[in-house]
Amino acid sequence: MTKPVVLIAEELSPATIDALGPDFEVRHVDGVDRAALLPALATANAVLIRSATKMDAEAIAAAPALKVIARAGVGLDNVDIKSATTAGVMVVNAPTSNIISAAELTVGHVLSLARRIPAAHASLSEGLWKRSSYTGTELFEKTIGIIGLGRIGALIAARVQAFDMNVVAYDPYVTSARAQQLGVQLVSLDELLEQSDFVTIHMPKTPETTGMISTDELRRMKSSAYVVNVARGGLIDEEALYTALTTGEIAGAGLDVFTSEPPKDDSSAAKLLGLPNVVVTPHLGASTEEAQEKAGVSVAKSVRLALGGELVPDAVNVAGGVIDPYVRPGIPLVEKLGQIFSALALSPVTSLDVEVHGDLSEYDVSVLKLAALKGVFTNVVSESVSYVNAPLLAEQRGLEVRLIVDDQSAEYRNVITIAGALSDGSQVSVSGTLTGTKQIEKLVGINGHALELPIEKNHVVMMYTDRPGIVAVYGQKFGDAGVNIAGMQIARQAAGGQALSILTVDSPVPEEVLVEVRSAIDGALIRQIEITEA
Repeated sequence: MTKPVVLIAEELSPATIDALGPDFEVRHVDGVDRAALLPALATANAVLIRSATKMDAEAIAAAPALKVIARAGVGLDNVDIKSATTAGVMVVNAPTSNIISAAELTVGHVLSLARRIPAAHASLSEGLWKRSSYTGTELFEKTIGIIGLGRIGALIAARVQAFDMNVVAYDPYVTSARAQQLGVQLVSLDELLEQSDFVTIHMPKTPETTGMISTDELRRMKSSAYVVNVARGGLIDEEALYTALTTGEIAGAGLDVFTSEPPKDDSSAAKLLGLPNVVVTPHLGASTEEAQEKAGVSVAKSVRLALGGELVPDAVNVAGGVIDPYVRPGIPLVEKLGQIFSALALSPVTSLDVEVHGDLSEYDVSVLKLAALKGVFTNVVSESVSYVNAPLLAEQRGLEVRLIVDDQSAEYRNVITIAGALSDGSQVSVSGTLTGTKQIEKLVGINGHALELPIEKNHVVMMYTDRPGIVAVYGQKFGDAGVNIAGMQIARQAAGGQALSILTVDSPVPEEVLVEVRSAIDGALIRQIEITEA
């Protein structure tokens, strides 16, 4: 019997090869050499890569037998996930392989800034002995503010507490009970910036978080404070940071990531590299021997599962494995419902129900619970979310999750609802279904309001008191801003009561336009939703 072919396109640890085992034919190729890579992909069933090999549409098209692309690391910038999904190719990564390394590097940056270690080293290496020029500050009893209290944030909190630091955190998706377990005080973002001597950011990069630390936020910080970014380039506005560092608004910064990598000569990032109060590293968050080995072994195990037809927990685009064909189309729908739910949740979620109604009740739908959690956390935590870590993320946040299944569905063959209770006492629910022979994903309910709208990439949801003229108000504002409304539905339960309007727009709406609409429709709740494709 012919063994499946696993193509190793970059240097991986011997432990990775050992983890694959004897059931595969392992071949090697230089993934950077396209002339060698493309022919080698022709008979490959799986390919293992790191960051240098580009698995783009061309490479995927050259691999008709390919079943899985395995990235031995966290980032997937070098993989065309959409093309892979279209071709039926599973994409897996190693989302937990670098969390300890990233946390330790963050602490390293904090220490380097506090004690001015890099500058002192450079000075002494030049033969200078300038002890008085490099007086630092202790971490003892200082306050560190952690923006994003996910797994990496929690690891940092545990480590800095050993220095007797006071730890505050901002994370709208973490409950106070979870923060108390970690010995951390939850505060608003403004309070964190004003109180902290060190600020470290660990958020996902989304349209909402890009540039979340900019001019106004930096001005709120103490002039003696430092900011650290080992998460994603672009979370800090680099031009605003340069201004803050050169005018004395803050004392210094530690940066491992940049908007463009390596920083271009004429970029804001390049200007930061030469500042004396900045400590920089070339994206070393995952660059430890341990992290690299964990990543290789993790994806090797995923390849074994994928080629064996089993459920692959770390798949980022499809669930894979032994899932009934009738259930499988519901997976991407439920992930998107989870993203919509998170966008509408204005405070931490304390409990979550995943309700499956209709014919699906006859099947094993446990994967839909995982898909719901994956969607809920996709855009709200800094780490990659998969089917294996989504339940852990829920547990870490004290989130109770139930799967409820019954055969009752009045209007559609199947309806899936994600309903949750929030820490402020409010509730949020979203419902969806698949319709027609093409299995079109539709949103059919929000917070008890009935509607039917295809799920697209960009939506705006508005909730307001029903009264004449409101549609004209936001229609005019969006039109003036050049935002095209491709679809719209309005739902209400009683005339003059609470109304819900959901728009499908061709592009994200600028935040300043949403601010204008909020001002024009007094009391309106407006949330922008941008769906991240699996």
